[in-house]
Amino acid sequence: MRLLLLLLFFFFFFFFLFSGFSSGAERCHPSDRTALLKFKYSFANPDQILQSWLPDFDCCDWYGVECNETTNRVDSLVSSFQLNGTIPDVIANLTYLRTLRLRKNPFLVGEIPPAIGKLANLVSLELNWNSLTGSVPAFLANLKKLWFLDLSFNKLSGTIPASLSTFPEIIGIDLSRNQLTGSIPESFGDFKGNIYLVLSHNKLSGEIPASLGNANFVRILISRNNFTGSALMFFKASKTSDTIDISRNNFAFDFSEAGFMADTLVDLDISHNKIWGKIPSTITDCVVLQSLNVSYNRLCGEIPSGWKLKYRSEPFDNTSYLHNRCLCGSPLQPCKR
Repeated sequence: MRLLLLLLFFFFFFFFLFSGFSSGAERCHPSDRTALLKFKYSFANPDQILQSWLPDFDCCDWYGVECNETTNRVDSLVSSFQLNGTIPDVIANLTYLRTLRLRKNPFLVGEIPPAIGKLANLVSLELNWNSLTGSVPAFLANLKKLWFLDLSFNKLSGTIPASLSTFPEIIGIDLSRNQLTGSIPESFGDFKGNIYLVLSHNKLSGEIPASLGNANFVRILISRNNFTGSALMFFKASKTSDTIDISRNNFAFDFSEAGFMADTLVDLDISHNKIWGKIPSTITDCVVLQSLNVSYNRLCGEIPSGWKLKYRSEPFDNTSYLHNRCLCGSPLQPCKR
């Protein structure tokens, strides 16, 4: 009896052991393995990168690759491996990809290929901190399932395609730290739901379309460009923004007309513009405000007091208000009566 139990134990042990190896070997879909290997060998330095990507091993276990547990198809590709070359067209063969993150590859050059526009299942496209050139492609609007687009820290030029506003599911777009020119498309007022938009550190110019007041930007960061005119469309009490940074532009408008998001605004920076008027007293109702910078403008009048800050033990110091035309009151010099 004991011998029988022992034999049964070894039988099931080896059965599950080898069946596990067998299922593991079959997990990687052949077309995904082929596409990934072509992706690897398209670069100038395949022997120095992606060293775990070997044909004899399950591609679902390769570093930077993830497969869907149900379909076993590759649905995530993450690479920060000093890729040297351009993004190959074979990327389009990874048709089940939901996440494509190729970032911090200083030798990844060239334009964003049309092949990426064929990845219909993409939810997150992150091609940041590379050396990509060319324009922001209009064909990216074909990615109807996209939630998040990050093309920051590249060398992209040209204008922003109006078609980017047609993403039905988008919640975040970051095009910062490029060389983009032109203005913000009027269609960006058509975004639905809550979205964050980061366009800072470019060469954008012109006035902000009034239509952007129709969108609810949870975060709007457009600093270090050359925008002019008014940005009041971002300052409405009915919105739910937590960050507004319009600093280092050429905005010129009456700040007295600004409204504030009392329950959500955390960071506000309007510094280094030509903004005039008074600081509205309603700003003191922003209970979660952590950072405030209105310096280097043309503001006048008494600085509001009576802050209701939840997370700061003291109001903002003088660096928040310096170099304005005639602001006065604590923490600056007293107002003349």
